Amino acid sequence: MSALETNEVLSQEQIRRRVAELGQWFHNLDLGGVKTAPDHFLGDYPEVKWQRFAAAIPEDLTGKSVLDVGCNAGFYSIQMKKRGADRVVAIDTDDKYLAQARFAAEVNGAEIEFRNLSVYRVGELKEQFDLVLFMGVLYHLRHPLLALDLLHEHVVGDLLVAQSMLRGSAQSTELPPDFPFWEEEAFANEEFPRMYFVEQRFANDPTNWWIPNQSCFEAMLRGAGFEILGHPEAEVFICRRTELTGPVNPKDELREITR
Repeated sequence: MSALETNEVLSQEQIRRRVAELGQWFHNLDLGGVKTAPDHFLGDYPEVKWQRFAAAIPEDLTGKSVLDVGCNAGFYSIQMKKRGADRVVAIDTDDKYLAQARFAAEVNGAEIEFRNLSVYRVGELKEQFDLVLFMGVLYHLRHPLLALDLLHEHVVGDLLVAQSMLRGSAQSTELPPDFPFWEEEAFANEEFPRMYFVEQRFANDPTNWWIPNQSCFEAMLRGAGFEILGHPEAEVFICRRTELTGPVNPKDELREITR
């Protein structure tokens, strides 16, 4: 039985001991005065990133449902509960991170549903959410556009907050709707949507597969059926789900892939 269920208040020493038992943390959380990753190479992460786009998220989430895809140790899930979200579901495929997230939620008194589930299986939730967080996941996926398609098809009811590591050009670009077969110059432009493939490792991490430039990430979001409402932080985009239009319906291919 957890401390949340028994209303037990853990001492700082108990928290410190449990934090150590749960292994190395990527999220630097403040759990009762105990920092979980005080030497993080990105500083006080993800708090420093959150502060740069927090104002773009509704301050009052009362009555709203939230899905946190790739929740890691639960920082963003806990923030959503602090803003009054009625229901927060957090998914990840790493049991170590999920154990950390459950403990962090317990210490914060936050009621969050945690599940071991990948973005490729979000259809199993059989639910659409008012707000979906997709933070720091895209570049870890071998099939990133498929993931965005699945989010659009199954779980995003209204808003999507999407973040990806970006490299290359940090400029948005407007492109014509079509190119002649012999066009070459446009593809030499650094602002053209580009996705860099990492064959082996990036930052000593073998799960970093793809890194888009900014115009590519924007184009992928639009191509998956999301209208970009805002860009409050260098890597973060606030999007609204829209109906897909155009001569090709990606849902047909999606059904073939997932049937």
